[in-house]
Amino acid sequence: MATKARLSTIDWSGLFARHGLLLAACLSMVLPTLYSLATGPWTTEAGVQGPIVLATGTWLLLRRLPEIRAKAVHGSLPIATAMMLVAIPLYVFGRAFDFISIEVAALLLALLATAYAYVGFQVLKALWFPIFYLGFMIPLPGWVLDYITLPLKQLVSEVVTTTLQWLGYPVARVGVTIYIAQYQLLVEDACAGLNSLVSLISIGLFYVYILHNSSAKYSILLLMLVIPIAILANVVRVMALVLLTYYFGDAVAQGFLHNFAGMVTFTSALLLIFLVDTLLRPVRRWLGGEDGHAA
Repeated sequence: MATKARLSTIDWSGLFARHGLLLAACLSMVLPTLYSLATGPWTTEAGVQGPIVLATGTWLLLRRLPEIRAKAVHGSLPIATAMMLVAIPLYVFGRAFDFISIEVAALLLALLATAYAYVGFQVLKALWFPIFYLGFMIPLPGWVLDYITLPLKQLVSEVVTTTLQWLGYPVARVGVTIYIAQYQLLVEDACAGLNSLVSLISIGLFYVYILHNSSAKYSILLLMLVIPIAILANVVRVMALVLLTYYFGDAVAQGFLHNFAGMVTFTSALLLIFLVDTLLRPVRRWLGGEDGHAA
């Protein structure tokens, strides 16, 4: 049973002084994992949303501190201990064998168990969105990327090839390989749309939560539109790279312009989400979701 003693009576200013061992234990897990993320997944296009999710997710929690202090009660120690008994071995396993997805997931579970022990279930329930949102820090395992990207690569390459053929370019496709003139281009994972899709969904979630938290129906509609927007943006990206290769050669398209195209694609897709949101304002009013702010 949860203890009903309100944590708002605790001297929060002396919390770190009285729980230095717990703080040191948390830091011993958090800092190495953050370093692994910063030198690994966050340096790739697939993990570009990580630092953004960490910063904005932390801000979402900090802005609710008064509410947390007012409503917090101690959680059940046995339940918190059981969560830790799952999280710690998984964290050690993930770190020892370099499974960053397991490591990050276990770290978040350990932090969740600690938070539950101090503030209780009701507070965590009220904070469901920031907790869920921080889950986007977990890098997708390689087998998940391979499973999902193949149909996306096929879709993107087929749309690009069909469009360019219609425009009269000498282009053909075999699987996810596009042939134009004497050049051969492989549609890689980065161009398939999954990387930007995950990033756009996470940032789109934050955007919807902050601006349209009062309208669940409209929020779901807007998030559903993120998927075709991300795929469309990557179709444009691949088409641009194919045309750059055709007119200027493979060296130009695969050099600086390839990475630059990725940044432009992501930024353009994000701006397109904002534009769609503006254009759908009548739909938002029709659904009864006037602009609101997250509680």
